[in-house]
Amino acid sequence: MRHNKQKKKADNGTIQLNERINPDVLAKLKQTSNALKDEEIRRQEEAREQEKQRRIEKEKNRSFEDLLNDSDLDWKNYK
Repeated sequence: MRHNKQKKKADNGTIQLNERINPDVLAKLKQTSNALKDEEIRRQEEAREQEKQRRIEKEKNRSFEDLLNDSDLDWKNYK
């Protein structure tokens, strides 16, 4: 219902915001928006890479006890 009111206003000759903004300003806003999206994607990829490196380091630094506890072997069978 709200959209209908907005469409009626648009049909009645009211000027939309995108029509009032200077095309250069609109282009700059779109460019800034795209740059922010690209930056967010880069940050997410960097965070994933850091998490991957952290897991690799954690796995590399596991103690013998941790490795033994995670083993599926039943040491009682080899006594």
